[in-house]
Amino acid sequence: MRAGAANFVILGGVLDRLFHLTENRTTVRGEVVGGLTTFLTMAYIVFVQPAVLSAAGMDTGAVLVATCLSSGIATLLMAGLANYPIAVAPAMGHNFFFAYTVVVGMHVPWQVALGGVATAGVIFILTAGVGLRERLISAIPDSLKSAMAVGIGLLVALIGLEWGGLVVASPGTFVTLGNLKSPAALLTLFGLLVTAVLVARQVRGALLIGILASTSVGLGVGLVHYEGLVGAPPSLAPTFMQLDIVGALRPSMILVIFVFFFLELFDSVGTLVGVAGQAGLLRDGTLPRARQALLADAIGTVIGAGLGTSTVTAYIESATGVAAGARTGLANVVTASLFFLSLFLFPLVRMIGGGHPVEGGRILYPVVAPALVLVGTLMMPAVRAVAWDDPTEAIPAFLTIVIMPLAVSITEGISFGFISYAVLKLATGRRSDAHALVYVFALLFVARYAFLTS
Repeated sequence: MRAGAANFVILGGVLDRLFHLTENRTTVRGEVVGGLTTFLTMAYIVFVQPAVLSAAGMDTGAVLVATCLSSGIATLLMAGLANYPIAVAPAMGHNFFFAYTVVVGMHVPWQVALGGVATAGVIFILTAGVGLRERLISAIPDSLKSAMAVGIGLLVALIGLEWGGLVVASPGTFVTLGNLKSPAALLTLFGLLVTAVLVARQVRGALLIGILASTSVGLGVGLVHYEGLVGAPPSLAPTFMQLDIVGALRPSMILVIFVFFFLELFDSVGTLVGVAGQAGLLRDGTLPRARQALLADAIGTVIGAGLGTSTVTAYIESATGVAAGARTGLANVVTASLFFLSLFLFPLVRMIGGGHPVEGGRILYPVVAPALVLVGTLMMPAVRAVAWDDPTEAIPAFLTIVIMPLAVSITEGISFGFISYAVLKLATGRRSDAHALVYVFALLFVARYAFLTS
């Protein structure tokens, strides 16, 4: 007992020195609890990511492995480079842009799309020392930044409603309410209700618990088929180093790479500042070691593309871990370890993320659909930051928000936002309200519609 206690004290001292626990007013226990809490609130990505990227024709098992490995590695990088309790994983919204806009919508092979992700990550790394990222952040109007978050949230929610059978195609109105009495829709409604109640009661891991509850009911009614809980990790070979960098450098991919870079930039910065502020890590309004934190995101994205997954970035769910006591990178070590352990849950992931065929040849995903809908709600608060009383701010923001889900394209939403913002500022004699880069981007988007689309 004495030897064991002494070893524990020594280990605690080593961890204290490595992660500056005392300096950050935290303990090993607080970091462990915080890291576990963060994992529980974001573990849904282990189930959702393979389902999303399978729409792009990618192997489900390989995507699971790539997701767990890239999340674990990038989360460890955040711990080692920046010592922050901010976990990193494939980003919601980015994965839909990758699968539905680029691969399905633009008919780009997923290998080329992965090349685009990696290229954007490399650009992110190379621009660390020249201040381009900072200039871009300051150049984009706050109203458009907020509108992008809201638009992506609505797009993710729309996909969730479609996956759950709650919204279906209609010849007359394009979309309409689905058959709410169908088994898949009923399971989706059950999961949505349970998860919403858990979120409202601020239960940690609400999305994950909701997914597991839906799985249990789905097993009982025959919509989900038991395939086991644990097993050997599937092969990574179908996606490992399959990215096509040369194909990604074609002129038609330039805008796609820009959007990958753009989304990663704002997701990373927004999450880092938000979570760091909650943890009390900001100093005079600035984030120490911000460059190292952004570098962790960028390296993680490049590694993730090589493994076979879409852009990885800092997760806002890390705020739950901070609320539970996490203050340093030690919490990230715990979270990363749990991602690595998730590699052995492929039978469970296949069971949860498996599709349910319905009439008309459609495939529904009623178990994970509620999580997507509620992720959309979590992205809505940004709408409050739009200056709705100023038409030159409100109209571009509105177009950004509505075009994303209606066109099922993040790119088109951003395009309409930039173009309308530039036009309205010029038309009202308020040219100086917008940074010069806004006008440059607006012209590029106009040129895209003029020359690169039919």
